[in-house]
Amino acid sequence: MMLEYLTLDLTLWQVNMLTVKHKNKTVIPEFMLIGFSIQKKTKFCLFIIICIAYVVTMTANVFIIIMVKTERRLHKPMYFFIGGLSFIEIWYPSVTIPRLLWSLKTTKEAISPAGCITQFYFHFSLGATEIFLLTVMAYDRYVAVCNPLRYMAIINPKVCTILILGSGVCGFVSMITPCVQIANLSFCRKNQIDHYYCDLAPILKLSCSETSSIEKLFFCLSLFIILGCFFLIVISYICIIRTTLMFPTAIGRRKTFSTFASHLIVVLLFYGPIIFMFVRPTTGDLMHLNKIVSIIPSVVTPLLNPIIYTLRNQEVHNAMKKTVQRFVFSVESNIN
Repeated sequence: MMLEYLTLDLTLWQVNMLTVKHKNKTVIPEFMLIGFSIQKKTKFCLFIIICIAYVVTMTANVFIIIMVKTERRLHKPMYFFIGGLSFIEIWYPSVTIPRLLWSLKTTKEAISPAGCITQFYFHFSLGATEIFLLTVMAYDRYVAVCNPLRYMAIINPKVCTILILGSGVCGFVSMITPCVQIANLSFCRKNQIDHYYCDLAPILKLSCSETSSIEKLFFCLSLFIILGCFFLIVISYICIIRTTLMFPTAIGRRKTFSTFASHLIVVLLFYGPIIFMFVRPTTGDLMHLNKIVSIIPSVVTPLLNPIIYTLRNQEVHNAMKKTVQRFVFSVESNIN
């Protein structure tokens, strides 16, 4: 009889221990974003550089949006899409860079699980939206060069709005399923995320749940969105270049090349890093390298895009001068 009671007590204790262990798996109060493991002086220098880049990025992209909105000469589909890209380039780095700057300045690395999942969702949704929008912009250039007589009929204001909104809807809808699956994971290992934002591979590394299904889903999504859109862009530019080479005059060819060269540079800058980071199976071996490479689409590309689009475009140069003159006149009027 006594042996039966002892056996029953032991069984109940084992059940309780399994329950506690299960609870410990699933309940983690916060994650720690390790960021960059560098010395204090180097952290301060990195903080200054990234902070300046972020402020310049915000200012330049806001300026482009205002310029496209106010200057009548820029009320064209191409500039409408550039304004949409600038809008995304304001929010895309804003999901990760302020948090990085905060951790560099204060050394506070904690982020709640809900905050981590939210950051993951918006970072990848905005990234997917930019991919779709770059594809739309390639299609816009294709119609402008290969079918110029019907350009304004095909790419009318209504179609422009649908294409931009469609890019956003597709981008945000595509990331719902991976985000829900990550939210249902159990975490029983260390809570340190070896990144400056909540990326997929570092999060999965902390999970004690089965993650192969999430890895396969995210890999398939990456193949479909990144390589699928990149393939469409390549096809568009093959048609554009083939049509351009058939132009009778060198001036016409040069002018046409200048209209799509800026977009092509932006595509290469953005697609190069993200293809390296995401269009391959998730492995821990290159996780640290991913962290460094991710600086390019998060910091460098949003900073360079406004410069690239305004550098060789005379219409934008003239619009910039008028916008600045209008702003200076408005300030002087308010002072007087």
